[in-house]
Order: sequence, then C-alpha cells, then structure tokens
Amino acid sequence: MNILRRHASDALPIMGILVAVASLSIGLSPVFVAMVLGGSVVAAVHHAEVVAHRVGEPFGTLILALAVTVIEVGLILALMQAEPEKAQTLARDTVFAAVMVILNLLMGLCLLVGSIRHHEQRFQRTGIGAALATLTVLTVVSLVLPNFTSSVPGPRYSNTQLAFVAVVSLILYATFALVQTVRHRYYFLPDAEDVGEPDAHAEPPSNQRTLLSGAMLLASLVAVVLLAKNLSPVIGDLLASAGAPPAVLGVIIAALVLAPEGVAAIRAARADRLQTSLNLALGSALATIGLTIPAVAMLSIFADMPISLGLDAKSSVLLFLSLIVASQTLANGRTTVLQGTIHLMLFAIYLFTTFVP
Repeated sequence: MNILRRHASDALPIMGILVAVASLSIGLSPVFVAMVLGGSVVAAVHHAEVVAHRVGEPFGTLILALAVTVIEVGLILALMQAEPEKAQTLARDTVFAAVMVILNLLMGLCLLVGSIRHHEQRFQRTGIGAALATLTVLTVVSLVLPNFTSSVPGPRYSNTQLAFVAVVSLILYATFALVQTVRHRYYFLPDAEDVGEPDAHAEPPSNQRTLLSGAMLLASLVAVVLLAKNLSPVIGDLLASAGAPPAVLGVIIAALVLAPEGVAAIRAARADRLQTSLNLALGSALATIGLTIPAVAMLSIFADMPISLGLDAKSSVLLFLSLIVASQTLANGRTTVLQGTIHLMLFAIYLFTTFVP
C-alpha cells in the first residue's frame, strides 16, 4: 500500500502539469480538472511530509510555506499582467482573502479537529506570540495604513511609500525566518511528548528520496496553481451568473492555493502536533504578506501599474477582530473546541459579508 501511494504521489504532479498545459489548447471537463487538482493537493501534502521528516522542524513547515507562497506570488503577478483592469485591487483582495482563510478557516479547523480528538492541546507560547506580533505589523502596515496616508489620494501608497513598505516587509519576514530556524529555533519545536504521528519515529527518508520529494513538491504546487488558474474563469462565470461579488473569486483561489498547507496542518493537529500545525498556519500568513507585498510593489513601481492596498472599513474591522481574537486564543498555550469554533464562526462572518456586503 505504501509503495502504491508513493508511486501515485510521484505520478500525480506530472499528470497535473500535463493536464494544466493541455487545458490551454483543448477543452477539458472542469470536473476532470478539479479531480486532478485534488490529486495534486494530496501529492503535495505527501511530499511535504517526506521533506519535513528528513529536515525536521521547523524547517519542514518553512519549506512548504515558502514554496506555496512563491507560487502564489507568481500567480498574482501573472493575473495582474494578464488583466490590468483588475490589477489595482487584485493583490489586496487576494492577500486579504489568504490571511482570513489562514487565520480563521485553517486555524479554526486545526484547533477544532485537534481538540475534538485530544480534548486539549498545547504549544509553545513564545514562538507563536512572536509570529502573531510580526503578522499584526505586516497586515496593518500593508492593508490598513494606506487608508490614512495623504501623499496620494485614495487607499494607495506613493511609489516612495510603497518601496519603503516593501523593504520593511522583507526585513520583518527575513528576521522572523532567522529567529524561527537559527537563533531561537527551540521556540517553534513541539514538546518531546507531542509526537503522536504514527511515523514520527520512523527511519528518515534517504537523501535521494528527499530530493525527489522536494522536486515533486514543487511540481505539485505548480500543478495546483496552474489548475486553479485554469478553473478560475469557470468559477468566475459561475459566480457572475449567481450574482456574487468579484471578491469571492479571490477567496476561492486563495483556498485552492493554500489547500496543500491546509491539509498538512489539519493532519498535524489531528495527530496531536499542534505546534507543527500552528507553525504551518502562521508561517503561511507571514510568507503571504512578507513576500507578496514586496513583489507586487516592485511590479507596480517598475510597470507603472498603480495598486490599491487599503481595505474598506468593513474588511478592516474583520481584520482587526481576527488579529485580536487570534492573540487571545493563543495567549495561554492551550486550546479547546471553543477557540476552534470561534475562528470558524469568524470565517463564516467574513464569507457571509463578502457575499452580502
């Protein structure tokens, strides 16, 4: 069974890329494309676990977060260049949707699934507190502060301000990554007893297997993004026919792109490894803003493509509420089903107010 699973996980990423390329020239059933997309997500999770088992924590979660975010940035930049008329708000809507999906849907599912099975779960407050503090600064400076600057009208930064915010974002994310992986790595490690995963003590994979899984992980993520991009027009048409706001498409694309990390994080929480689960969730949110905003800023400056980053009042309130609740949820180093339910209800409020502004 393990050999069959490994061969399937090796074949699915290549199949996903081939299907994505083929769908550009010939019409393929959206249902078939969606099925291949689901297989690519499962393959990405498998290869991420292989790499994480070899390199250990928190490097494994960092690798998956960076890989997904780099591909996500490429998707955003490609869509901005392909549809300049929608480029002004695309980055803002996509980044905000990703943050809300991670902070509320993903974290809520992790806390709820883990607590249902293990009643109460624990994690190290120091590392998670540092991640939340960094995330708070990045989100407010990137998505809220533009509404209150006066160099240019509207919820936008001037080119000088945009370049400064890009540098600040990179410095904050690079410093966090340094703290997470080098100087204070132990802040992000699960306790010795919190290794309920059945293969936690299994023999690490060989270097050859790890390198192959690393390549297959990258191929899986490329397949996920390409297939999600191919499905986006179909989803967009369905949403338009249903009268849904354009921002809903950003939510769906963010959820599809973040699916590999989401599945891996939920599996870790279910295996009573909440520290790993939170490393994945918060690391993804930090990488999303810390890397996406600088990339979009450079495109905006050099391609003379103005972008609006400031959120409207409703979205700003939901962002502040999510950050405050997350800091309270993770304040004492232990969680129950209540915290998971709160975050899921917050995501339900966000989703409902997106459909019904």
